[in-house]
Amino acid sequence: MPVPASSVPSVTPRLWLSLPLAAALLCAAASPVRAQEADADGSKDHPVFSRMPGFYINSYDEQEFSEFEFSLEPARKVAGYYWNIQYVLNEGARKPGPLQIGRNYTNLIRQRGGALLLEDLDPSGGTTIARLPVKGAGTLWLEVHVSNSGDVYTLQIVQESAMAQDVTFTVDSLAAAIRSTGSVAIRDILFDTGKATIQPASAASLAMIADALKADADLAIEIQGHTDNVGAAAANLTLSRERAAAVKAALVKAGIDDSRLTTTGFGDTQPVADNSTAEGRARNRRVELVRK
Repeated sequence: MPVPASSVPSVTPRLWLSLPLAAALLCAAASPVRAQEADADGSKDHPVFSRMPGFYINSYDEQEFSEFEFSLEPARKVAGYYWNIQYVLNEGARKPGPLQIGRNYTNLIRQRGGALLLEDLDPSGGTTIARLPVKGAGTLWLEVHVSNSGDVYTLQIVQESAMAQDVTFTVDSLAAAIRSTGSVAIRDILFDTGKATIQPASAASLAMIADALKADADLAIEIQGHTDNVGAAAANLTLSRERAAAVKAALVKAGIDDSRLTTTGFGDTQPVADNSTAEGRARNRRVELVRK
């Protein structure tokens, strides 16, 4: 005959309800969740790109100026502000695939008007490359290299720019260099863009040239202007001549006899570097002092 409900001990339902909870607590105690790894000392995400969820920074390198060769065909070397950031997946974190990692970065660049240059990714890893023109700040280049099936990925980033010239001639060495080599290129005489107006930051270089000429009274020079290839060739030729004349005027004002100085301009006809890069264009924009 059926057992009356009232005769079932009240503890039985509570026992059955508690078993799943107890099992879960036991499993949790046996398998503690590992804490997220700390980022490498002094590291940080790039100002433009965040990291993929679940990753920590394993190594980090940031340089004010360097050069990196991007894995294109043909290979492309780009110089400028440089970052190398390696990310590693935290233990137990959700693992994305190489294609998911690569496209998260390159899609972001394409959405902002950039271009995908290479995508060579498979389930084991690979490389993808993109670039993004930045108004007033050159071009941002990005190479994402994924390895270990997505456990590790590295960002190689270059913000294309010219190098700051921190080392300059002394007064004595400048005159000696002109006499021994016949010419010296001066790249820290700066002009307003597209103009022959000398910027105030050039004052120290002009003063040094004037002092070198005063220290060697027999030295006469030709001041030659050179430009990059941006703009029309005829306009660049005129601009280079006007800039050379502006340098002469500044030296005459500093006390150098006009008869010791002549000027000419070559526009963009005598490049010394690749005009397709910001660094190359910066090297081509120069004033040369040539012994007469």
